[in-house]
Amino acid sequence: MNNLVTFLPFIVLIGAMFLMTRSAKKKQAQAASMRDQMTPGTGVRTIGGMYATVKEVGDDTVTLEVAPGVHAVYAKNAIGAVLEDAEYNRIVHGTGDDLTIDTPVVPDDASSLTEAADKADDTKIDLGKSEADGDTPGTKDGKTDGEADAK
Repeated sequence: MNNLVTFLPFIVLIGAMFLMTRSAKKKQAQAASMRDQMTPGTGVRTIGGMYATVKEVGDDTVTLEVAPGVHAVYAKNAIGAVLEDAEYNRIVHGTGDDLTIDTPVVPDDASSLTEAADKADDTKIDLGKSEADGDTPGTKDGKTDGEADAK
């Protein structure tokens, strides 16, 4: 009985390791089957977050078109997701019924910023102390500039 209590933590640990490796193998198999679905013309997302179109599929590599006419060779393991055509077009090309822009559009130049400044009136704002505080403008502690403390 004493030996069973001693070995119980090890038995639990081995069982947990078995379940974790089984889960990891299942995820790897799912990722491999997803990568096997890649055919030329399919939209994909890399694990780095880049969206591209598959041009060629090799044994261990895949050629992606990352921009029109720009091809790059990636390892198959670098493909994070194979996307449906509708989802790829919605993300990359901005097509779809649910695409709405609620945020203001930022202009390409600074003209809208300078127009507002030209229209503003040129009144000056005094940020110093007011005369009602007991000091005259331009004085510090009731002294004029250049006066030294007499002690």
